[in-house]
Amino acid sequence: MDQVMLLWILAVVLCLSGLAGMVLPALPGAPLLFVGLVCAAWAEGFTYVGFWTLLTLGVLAALSYLVEFVASLVGAKRFGASRKALVGAAVGGLLGLMLGLPGIVLGPFIGAVVGELLELRSLGQAGRVGLGTVIGLAVGVAGKLAIGIAMVGIFLVVRLL
Repeated sequence: MDQVMLLWILAVVLCLSGLAGMVLPALPGAPLLFVGLVCAAWAEGFTYVGFWTLLTLGVLAALSYLVEFVASLVGAKRFGASRKALVGAAVGGLLGLMLGLPGIVLGPFIGAVVGELLELRSLGQAGRVGLGTVIGLAVGVAGKLAIGIAMVGIFLVVRLL
């Protein structure tokens, strides 16, 4: 098997894994997708997709993480989160990363609820803020997936033009 074919196979596997990882927390979606697109560009000797396109795709990959993080914080804030709840949601989200899918969902929720309770809010208010955090997280995952699809779209448009 020649190098070009191997690069194309690697590109397809990485891109599909990356798109799956945009939704599944066990996989680092954006980096896998980006590296897959770099492999595809490399397979063609960077003839069609060059430095500026790859730089744009790299920036979008980094942006996808920011979108997910900010969306969960905005979701909490829209449901009336206190500053302590926002910090709790952020800390819970980071700690939850280590626990896979349950941790990704429950970490921000528990962190926001604990923050609200530390602010001496009612359990009902704390639960609403926790729910808002999870809704924001879901919106963030949708945004992250949209960015991943846009990355593939940009690559294909540049490649085909």
